[in-house]
Amino acid sequence: FGPRLIMAVTGSIFCLGLLLMSQMSAIWQLYLFYGVIVGIGLSSIDVIPLTTTARWFVKRRGMMTGIVKVGTGTGQLIIPLMTSIFIATYGWRISYIIVGALVFLLIISSSQLLRRDPGQRGLLPDGDAKTTVSDLHLPEVGVSLGEAALTRQFWMICVISLLIGCCAMTVVVHIVPHATDLGISSIAAAGILSTIGGVSMVGRLVTGIAIDRIGNKNLMIIFFLVLIASLLWVQVSKELWMLYVFAAVYAFAHGGFFTVISPMVAELFGISSHGVLFGRVTSAEPLEVRLVRSLRGMYLI
Repeated sequence: FGPRLIMAVTGSIFCLGLLLMSQMSAIWQLYLFYGVIVGIGLSSIDVIPLTTTARWFVKRRGMMTGIVKVGTGTGQLIIPLMTSIFIATYGWRISYIIVGALVFLLIISSSQLLRRDPGQRGLLPDGDAKTTVSDLHLPEVGVSLGEAALTRQFWMICVISLLIGCCAMTVVVHIVPHATDLGISSIAAAGILSTIGGVSMVGRLVTGIAIDRIGNKNLMIIFFLVLIASLLWVQVSKELWMLYVFAAVYAFAHGGFFTVISPMVAELFGISSHGVLFGRVTSAEPLEVRLVRSLRGMYLI
């Protein structure tokens, strides 16, 4: 269907979920409006932009992926501040309406700029001009989901994504409650999350540049080790400064990891089925965020 249509549809569903949240009055509505409808709307936020980037760039795929991923970190810094101002001024119900309207305008308008691949604009990847008639019909190289599922590399990258997603996403969701459980003020605890957002932006940009120089696999190993070390550090962190050190170290690897995944999928399996492969690799991460707190009864991993 192409990125424009899918992004417009899922963006509209996301907006609908936010607008319905403004009318919430029962717990089942929270699960339906936010858990289901907003969740469906958010499903394409990473897959569409990163898959489109993978199709448009080859020589500088890493750098461009890093630039795209900086947008996520920027939102992590700006959106909480913006919504807190709206809530303090208008209340949470009106704030959902305002944010929903902004989401609709921004996502729908920006989605119309997307093109599935450079061939639709008479170009080759990286902006190179087509020079022959045969260039107009260059086949996309890659394997299907079924073919990829028969390879060891596919399942290894799924397992890596599962493990690192557990570390990365759990921290984003639970680091503030964990800090307040230690007796740290809510304002100082929120600063930890802001630090993660800011440093992860740097990590994403630096990682994007590094991918094109030293490769995806080497960076994946480095970030895997750094994330493990940072999660061990937070187990013994009882003071605010220790949590800020954790946030800075963790955030760089956090941002870097989520920049590496898409180019690695493109490198290993090509771009013909990049969207479905990338979506499958990252699909298990949100489940682990819920399970860690539910099964352990605490925020420590």
